[in-house]
Amino acid sequence: MSETAQPTPPAVVIVGSGHAGVGVAAGLRSRGWEGRIVLVDAEGQLPYERPPLSKDLLAPGAPAEPVPMRKASWFESRGIERVQGTAASIDRGRREVRLADGRALPYAKLVLATGSTPRRLTVPGSDLDGVLMLKTLPDARRLAAELAPDPATEAAARHVVVIGAGYIGLEVAAAAAKRGCSVTVLEFQDRVMSRVTSAPVSRFFEDRHRAAGVEFRFGAAVTAIEGPTSPDGTGRVKWVVTADGARHRADVVIAGIGVVPEQGLAAEAGLEVSDGILVNAAGRTSDPDIYAAGDATRFASLYDGASQRLECIQNARAQAEAIAADITGHEPTAPEVPWFWTVQHGVRLQTAGVRHPDDEVVLRGDPESGKFSVVYLRAGRIAAVDTVGSLADFNAGKRLVARRAVLDANLAADPALPLDQAAVLAEESLEPAL
Repeated sequence: MSETAQPTPPAVVIVGSGHAGVGVAAGLRSRGWEGRIVLVDAEGQLPYERPPLSKDLLAPGAPAEPVPMRKASWFESRGIERVQGTAASIDRGRREVRLADGRALPYAKLVLATGSTPRRLTVPGSDLDGVLMLKTLPDARRLAAELAPDPATEAAARHVVVIGAGYIGLEVAAAAAKRGCSVTVLEFQDRVMSRVTSAPVSRFFEDRHRAAGVEFRFGAAVTAIEGPTSPDGTGRVKWVVTADGARHRADVVIAGIGVVPEQGLAAEAGLEVSDGILVNAAGRTSDPDIYAAGDATRFASLYDGASQRLECIQNARAQAEAIAADITGHEPTAPEVPWFWTVQHGVRLQTAGVRHPDDEVVLRGDPESGKFSVVYLRAGRIAAVDTVGSLADFNAGKRLVARRAVLDANLAADPALPLDQAAVLAEESLEPAL
């Protein structure tokens, strides 16, 4: 008599192996979860650190392999099953995730850590060879190869056009300039990083880029990408055209025009989405057995209640911890102030909190010195801080934002005074909004 095959027990299935997905797996095991954990990874290799893709991996002499988040032995020793595949659909009734190759993964709890994808150019010619985006390791490898010197001349002499002056675009511009490329940045707004920082910080980094030979065109709307087309219909980029009729020489084009959340899987399953998968403070979606974390999510700020979507490692890790705590029945850890960073031409910008465009801007120190901070006040309370070359201000700023401290703007503007001492002693105590 043959034995009846036993069904595979349901697991916590995690779709996505970025910082959020790996963070959930790690958090579950550290909290004593003994059930199965299945990590679905579309790329089919060890999960790796993402920030170096636009920095270290583009530098001359960069290592061929990225820094892994965890070694293979770490996953094996903790019984975390890594499955290569792309999640195609969710059957909430059957509690299954179906992969593109037809495999079905039953789940007790499901975590969507699907991340985001670069916003695509939609102008004519955007499909020409040499027009690139940067999100994954293969993207970074291809871009690094494009930035390498021409083997025929042993000289870089590459004309690189970067569309978009956000973090990614500027980090790529810095790497390309360091390789000796001719770099032009086309930005629709009137300054760099306008979405995330204020004018003093924008001007400081623009000056650093210009000193390295990078050119900027602001108010530039790209209308077409042009290049000669071969008889088989393929072609290579040669020019980027803007609305004013200007044509910018380009051997390589990198589009850094933002990202969109990967919410399609959730939306098709009937979960609530709105420019991101909607989740609560515990990471739960509109289905209590399905969670989401990382760039794909939208949620209410714990500090001011505003609806937000944060694209940063800190948020991915914080949401992963909250999900692991909720699944295992543990108390969640205290929420951490969101923080971000970028490195351009060897200069690090660190940000704590989330700035709003109408915040009061308090400049602290002289940007010409290469060491300064900008404090952002909202109704007298500190909402965020940008720092360049001042770890002390960054650490103090995080503490003050967490307290939603009332600051004296005049005191905060004095770089000789520790930022903590700018807090008004008689400030009203306010708990973070829930």
